[in-house]
Amino acid sequence: MAKQYETVIGLEVHVELATKTKIFCGCSTAFGGAPNTHVCPVCSGMPGSLPVLNKQVLEYAMAVGMALNCDITRYAKFDRKNYFYPDNPQNYQISQLYLPICRNGKVEIETADGAKKFVGIHEIHMEEDAGKLIHDEWEDCSLVDYNRSGVPLIEIVSEPDMRSAEEVIAYLEKLRMTIQYLGASDCKLQEGSMRADVNLSLREVGATEFGTRTEMKNLNSFKAIANAIKGETERQMDLLEAGKSVVQETRRWDDTKGESYAMRSKEDAQDYRYFPDPDLTPIVVSQEWLDEIKAREPEFRPEKMARYKAEFDLPDYDIEIITGTKRMADLFEATTAICNKPKKVSNWLMVQTMQLLKEESMDAEDIRFSPEHLASLIELTDSKAINSSVAKEVFEKMFHDDIDPVQYVEENGLKTVNDEGALRKTIEEIVAANPQSVEDYHNGKEKAIGFLVGQTMKAMKGKADPGMVNQILKEIL
Repeated sequence: MAKQYETVIGLEVHVELATKTKIFCGCSTAFGGAPNTHVCPVCSGMPGSLPVLNKQVLEYAMAVGMALNCDITRYAKFDRKNYFYPDNPQNYQISQLYLPICRNGKVEIETADGAKKFVGIHEIHMEEDAGKLIHDEWEDCSLVDYNRSGVPLIEIVSEPDMRSAEEVIAYLEKLRMTIQYLGASDCKLQEGSMRADVNLSLREVGATEFGTRTEMKNLNSFKAIANAIKGETERQMDLLEAGKSVVQETRRWDDTKGESYAMRSKEDAQDYRYFPDPDLTPIVVSQEWLDEIKAREPEFRPEKMARYKAEFDLPDYDIEIITGTKRMADLFEATTAICNKPKKVSNWLMVQTMQLLKEESMDAEDIRFSPEHLASLIELTDSKAINSSVAKEVFEKMFHDDIDPVQYVEENGLKTVNDEGALRKTIEEIVAANPQSVEDYHNGKEKAIGFLVGQTMKAMKGKADPGMVNQILKEIL
C-alpha cells in the first residue's frame, strides 16, 4: 500500500514598515525614485558611519507583536549577520538573533472546513532590508540600487503548524489584515512590502519527527505561494516514493515555468557568525511604554464587523467585503458620517468601486476619491439632480481623478431636466415619429414603451428623470 504523507509548513514573512525614514538613518523609504537617490553614508555602508535606531520602527514592531498575542522582550538587542553579497553594502545585515523584540505569539485562522485553528508565532524580529541588484542582460553586467538598503523590516517567523496551501493563505491574510489595520505597513505584495519564505517538509501520516525541509525564497503573491507549495509537495513526494532523500536547501520558485530550482545548500546560524552589534545600544522597554502602545490599538476587523451589524444593519456579505481592507472600512465610515446613508454608501463601494478596482488591477489602498465627494454624489442622486446613468459616469470620473461631483455636473450640464413642459414637448414629438411603437403598445406589447423611453433619453442626452419620462409617456399613450 502506498505511503500517505502529510505536508508540514512554516513561514518566514518579511514586512516592510510604513515609516517615512529608514531604520538607522534619515533617508526616505518612498517606493520608486531614481536609483541611489535615497542613500547616505549609513545605509550605503561607508566606514565610520554610525546607525541610530528609528523609534517608530520599534513601536510598530511592538504593536504588531501585541496584536499577534506575542510576549514583548523587555530587554532586546541587535546583532550583526555577516555575509558578503553586492546588494549588502556593509557586508553584514543588522538583525536580531539572540534577543528578538517579540516571542511566543499565536494567530487564529479558519480552515477550509470552517474549523478554527491556531498557528504559533515563534518570534518577530526587526532588521534592515538589503539593496536591489538589477541584472542588465544587454550590457552583461549587474547594477546595484541602494534605495531599499536600510528600509525597516520585521520578520514574522511562524511555527511549522500549517498543513496546506489553504491554511498558509488564511494565515497570511490574517497577518496582512492585522498589520494594515495597525497602519504598520501597506503589505502590498506586488511592491515587495510583504514577502514570504516557505519552509516545507513531508512526513508519513502519524509520524512525530519532521522530514527534511526546503526553503523557497521571496514569494510575492498568494497565487505564487499556493503554486509553490503544491509544486514542492509533489517534488518531495516523488523523491520519497523513489526511495531518494530530500536535500536541505534553499530553492527559488519560478511561477511562469511552474517549477523550483536549487539556489544554495541551506546555511545555519553559525554560517553567518552572528555577534551583538557594537554600535547600537540595547533596547529597554518599560511597562508604561507598552501600555501606551496598547492604548493606541485600533478597532480590528472582528469588532468592526460586530459594530457594523449592530449600528448600520448591513447584510453580512457587505460587512465582510467592506471590512476586508482598512482603507475601504475607513472610507465607508467617513462617508456615512457625512451623509448618514450607510446602505447607499455600501452599495457604491460594493458594486461600482469593486468593479473599477478589478478592471484597473488596483488595491483598495489605491482608491483616490474622498469621502466628501462620494457623499456629494449620493446626495445628487438622492435629490434626483442627476439620474443613475449620469451618476455612474460621474463616479467613473471621480474614481480616476477625484473630481468634485457637484462642480463636474454643473460645468458639464449633466443635471436632470425636471422641466415638465419641455419634457412633454419632446415626448410628444417622439410619439408622433414612432406610430408603429404606439400601435404595438396599444396592442398589449408592454416592451414597446421601453423603446420610446430610450428614444426620449437619447433626445434629452440622458439628462431626463426616467420615472417622469415613463409617467408622461403613459399619460400621452
